[in-house]
Amino acid sequence: MKPARVLTIAGAASGGSAGIQADLKTFQELDVYGMSVITAIVGRHPKTHKNVHPQTWEAIEAQFATAMNQVGVDSMKTGMLFSKDVIEKTAVMLKQSGIQDIVVDPVMVGKLDSKLLADDAIDALIDTLLPLAKVITPNMPEASLLLGGRKLETVDDLKTAAVDLHRLGPDYVLVKGGRLSGPAVDVLYDGEQMTTFEAPRIDTMNTSGAGCSYSAAITAYIAKGKSVVSAVGLAKEYITAAIDHSFTYTDKVGPTYHAARRRFGTKHDIKVATVTR
Repeated sequence: MKPARVLTIAGAASGGSAGIQADLKTFQELDVYGMSVITAIVGRHPKTHKNVHPQTWEAIEAQFATAMNQVGVDSMKTGMLFSKDVIEKTAVMLKQSGIQDIVVDPVMVGKLDSKLLADDAIDALIDTLLPLAKVITPNMPEASLLLGGRKLETVDDLKTAAVDLHRLGPDYVLVKGGRLSGPAVDVLYDGEQMTTFEAPRIDTMNTSGAGCSYSAAITAYIAKGKSVVSAVGLAKEYITAAIDHSFTYTDKVGPTYHAARRRFGTKHDIKVATVTR
């Protein structure tokens, strides 16, 4: 039996912890056929200190066409698109492709609050890409930016944010509570039902790529036929194990361990609760 086909459109992180690299590692762990479209290469030049090296639209379009024509796509995700132009052109490209199961990780704020989206691109993201999404997966700072800078501090804040973000057009909104105090609670809303996914908070700074890997896992499980609620629950289990076994090679923020669940199993139960609003 052939594996489900999954595509990621995102930036390539040269350190291997996030972006395209994290997505492909996740796809491999979850037994789906992973493909990639690289929008930018992220790597800090030692002399110029330039950190983001965008690809041309021609290169982005060629990669997408190759994946579609040579393999085909069952589900896909977007990550770092960086510029207004790339976001708008990607939205048109996805509309024309007919792909239905699209996970949009609105990569705007990275680890240590690093900026990953140009200022003029936020409106383009809201207007053109979010309405195409089956699921959007903002973290707390990204949800705040999408809602005009609203302060988010509690699980109730996340629930209200999820309701308001749903009005922007996606089928499902997952607001990730990684920056909450207390347990790590994520909130999923589909316009009728609110589902929370709670895991213990793991005391580590080594979470580079956690958001990318989480959304990639959701995409993989959707491609394998899981409902969105089931996909999020399974992905939360996967990423919790990966964070639990995270590590670093240096004094800098290190990666989550993508093989953790396969190697060590899971020791943390994910508490899932659903209510109808």
